Parts: sequence; C-alpha cells; structure tokens
Amino acid sequence: MKAMVLARTSPIENQPLELREVPIPEPQAGEIRILVTACGVCHTELDQIEGRLEARRPVIPGHQIVGRVDALGPGASRFKPGRRVGVAWIYSACGVCSLCRAGNENLCPQFRGTGCDADGGYAEYIVVPEDSAYPVPDQFSDVQAAPLLCAGVVGYRALRLTNLQDGQALGFFGFGASAHILVQVARHKFPAAKLFVFTRPGQTEHQRLAKRLGADWAGETGETAPAALDAAIDTTPAWTPIVEAMRVLAPGGRLVINAIRKESRDQDALLRLDYPTHLWREKEIKTVANVTRQDAREFLLLAAQVPIRPQVQEFALEQANEALLLVKQGRTRGAAVLRIA
Repeated sequence: MKAMVLARTSPIENQPLELREVPIPEPQAGEIRILVTACGVCHTELDQIEGRLEARRPVIPGHQIVGRVDALGPGASRFKPGRRVGVAWIYSACGVCSLCRAGNENLCPQFRGTGCDADGGYAEYIVVPEDSAYPVPDQFSDVQAAPLLCAGVVGYRALRLTNLQDGQALGFFGFGASAHILVQVARHKFPAAKLFVFTRPGQTEHQRLAKRLGADWAGETGETAPAALDAAIDTTPAWTPIVEAMRVLAPGGRLVINAIRKESRDQDALLRLDYPTHLWREKEIKTVANVTRQDAREFLLLAAQVPIRPQVQEFALEQANEALLLVKQGRTRGAAVLRIA
C-alpha cells in the first residue's frame, strides 16, 4: 500500500514525509482494518515532524481518519465489513488504571496516540482496536467528517472545560480547523452567548468566515473585543495569544489551552505577563490533554444534530507535505484533508 512515512524530524519546509510502498497491515485480536478514504491534516503532525512532540519513528502520521471496515481480527464483532467508521487521536489506553476507571483515559500513563505511537491514516489502510473506531453520521461526506475527528472532538472537550453559561462571552484565539468547527457548536449550544474571534494579523478572510459561521465580532489578536471574556479557548501554536487572552478575560474567567505543543519562536511573549494585568482577580488557565472515546462518540452525535458544516480544502495523499506547510503558515481554508481512496 502507499503511505506517507515520517522517518526523521525536520522542518516541514524540507518535505520530510516520504511516499513509500509498505505492507498492508493485518488486524490482530480485537482489531479491525480500515480502507482509508480521507484523513485530516492536523497541527499535531507538524509538532511530530518538527520534533516538538515525541513520536515513534518511522511512523505513518494521521489521526482524523475516515474509511470502510475492510477486515476483522479474531474476536472483533462491533462492525461489519463495509461499515463506514472514523478514528480519532486516542488509539488505546490501558483501561485498568485509576484514571481509566474514572473515565479519564486521556490522562492514562499508557495512552497511545493514533499516528504518533501507532501508524495512522496517511496511508491506504490502517489497523486499530475496534473500540477506537466510531460510526460516522450519514450527514457528512468522508472529507467533511475527517476534521470532526480531532479538530472537532478536541475542540468539543475544550468547550466543555470552559464551563461557559449561555449569555456569557467566549473568545476564540486562532481560527483554523478546530475553531471554525467550535464556533458553530458554541452558537448551537449557547444561542445567547457573545462569540468573539481573534486571528493572526491580516487574516481578513478568516475573520469574514468567522462572522459567516456565527461570530459576533472578529479581529486580530492584540485588539480588544466589545466585552470582557468570561471564557476563552486558545487553538494556536504560539505564546502571544495566551498573554492576550489573559489580558482580556473578565474577573474569574477561564482560558482553556487547546494545543499539544507551543512553538518557541515567540516565547518572549511570556515575559510580558504581569500579575495585575493578566493573573489577578482569580483568572484561571486550564489545559486539554488528549481526548477520550466518549468525547468522540458524543461529539459526532452533536455534530450531526447541529449540523456542523466543516470547511475543507482537499489534497492528494502525495501532497501531505504541501498541506502541512499551508497549515503552518495559517493559509488553509478551513481544514486541510487528504483524499486517499
């Protein structure tokens, strides 16, 4: 089968993903094999490729996967061959530790990420535990469903962690794959909320899209929205939005950081944090770590109810390096998705 393989860390500008012919994997006990039709492109893959997130090497990246069940391993019975399913970031967890038993499998010490600790969806086939695959609602095409499986699922977890109440003000810092889905979810769940979007300087197209999808106001990071924020979600790879979000939070407000790694290029922004401006009056920071299977199941049902309309930009499997470069530059239109089969 064809696959894009990460064998070494390198800036994405060097096109480090290699197109290779590799053996088709065989499902083991409790596993299913999926013929991949689409796989979303995520900033997490950039973190793996450029060395900010430790990943198995060589590895096939990709954790926003849609496809059809192709084969069943011994004992696998949840899905019949031909069923359309999706796969998210959680590949497996131990299932027996205190965190797993409490429903916090995302914090399990043995958590394994799809496309990071196990081969992912930048390939024609993937093998996963059957419990880590989910039915995909009929409302979505394959390429529309792909970004729901990470940008959507982890965004949904971040939104829940804000503790937002209807009528309050919520800010989104960054408006890429995750935030453009989240603003639709927030508008559905909190119809009276004020939704404010902060983008990179010059991203006027992103700002227009934000307003079309339900934002009340959109501007650049560094500007001040019409009201103080009761909650904020950061989806960026940078430190500056953290400082700015804390500045514009209302007393008692909460910032949820929805990003696995931050790039170091603007770490000096943290030096601008001062207590009275950014931290006083019981402002709070909460981080998102991974997702659970329950997050994925709940969000896919919610996405169909809204219904979410993901904005996608399609690429061929062989264009994965080019797609990731556009993600790094903030130049994708909505979510980047590889169409594979």
